[in-house]
Amino acid sequence: MPRAVYVLAIGIFAMVTSEFVVAGLMPQMAAGLDATIPRIGYLITAFAVAMAVGGPFLTVAVLKLRPKPALLVLFGVFLTGNLLAATATSYGAMVVARVITGVAAQAFFGVAISVCSALTREEVRGRAIAVAMNGLMLGTLLGLPMATFIGGHMGWRAAFWAITALTVLAAAAVVVGVPRMDRPGVAGASFRDEVRVLRRPRLWLVLTTSTLIIGATFSAFSYFNPILTEVTGFEEGTVPVLLIAYGAATVIGNTIVGRLADRRTVGVQVAGLALNVLFLTGFALLADVGAAAVILMTGIGLVGVTMNPAMVTRVQRAGNAGPLVNTVHSSFITLGIIIGSSVGGILVDTYGLRSPLWLGAALAALGLLSLLPESGRRRSPVEV
Repeated sequence: MPRAVYVLAIGIFAMVTSEFVVAGLMPQMAAGLDATIPRIGYLITAFAVAMAVGGPFLTVAVLKLRPKPALLVLFGVFLTGNLLAATATSYGAMVVARVITGVAAQAFFGVAISVCSALTREEVRGRAIAVAMNGLMLGTLLGLPMATFIGGHMGWRAAFWAITALTVLAAAAVVVGVPRMDRPGVAGASFRDEVRVLRRPRLWLVLTTSTLIIGATFSAFSYFNPILTEVTGFEEGTVPVLLIAYGAATVIGNTIVGRLADRRTVGVQVAGLALNVLFLTGFALLADVGAAAVILMTGIGLVGVTMNPAMVTRVQRAGNAGPLVNTVHSSFITLGIIIGSSVGGILVDTYGLRSPLWLGAALAALGLLSLLPESGRRRSPVEV
């Protein structure tokens, strides 16, 4: 595995930590910015919407750059947003900061995955993507608790300063660890070629599957805390430990899927979605049983966001490994997060805290249906 793949994982880790940091510091940020908790919650939405809408446009802007300069430019934009967040004195300034960092993060994901693909042979590309995506899993497992701890003991601004320092470290690692690539444009891609690929109907079906996979998972993940405390009955202090267990499960699942993604691309997604239907349905039925709730929540961690390597591999086969395709894919993933969390919130108000779990099960079932046309296709041995 090229060293650069591990280096890119550090960059993804920094950006995912920034994405999640607001969730762990809502009370402190509300007090510091003279805003309500719901308004601070909108900062999470602003980041996600900026990722989904703005990321592809920033990717287009760096398409003509070589891979390493493109990555460094995106680090620069992201660093600017984080500095603005660390020094923000008003809610409006923080919204601008979150939009800037969201757009930069999405574009970085797309370019980084393209660089991973360009540096590795096709038969191990899924494993390389899994290694890079471990930055995302570790952001959930370690980044969020780290930022929450720093913010809780040193103030919420300190958490953003820590992410800024981590970003500088990741950029330095890219300078040293990512080789010079002399292809014309990021991963050899041109804007015209990228747009032409986006016209393929099959690619849009594949992108829709990714939205459903992530939407199913985040409809549950977004509400783990209130479900575990108000329905299952765990103490508030126990929930962080349970979320660490969930994060550890995502790291394990991501590694396993990465090993299988190249040769069992569709089969891995079928198995993952089928298991997630079972886990989400079981959690909805047994949320008031402590041991069952923990086991089922951990199961969701094993087969939810961990589908990323198989999702990326399938998208690249339906389209290409270019940065715009990868960034658009990330936007569809972000759309799944927005759908799962927002629709889940609407259902909670009407039907109670178990309803997001039922929503997740329904989205996972739709994901299975979206794979039926692909399952019927005749595939080569590496596309099974």
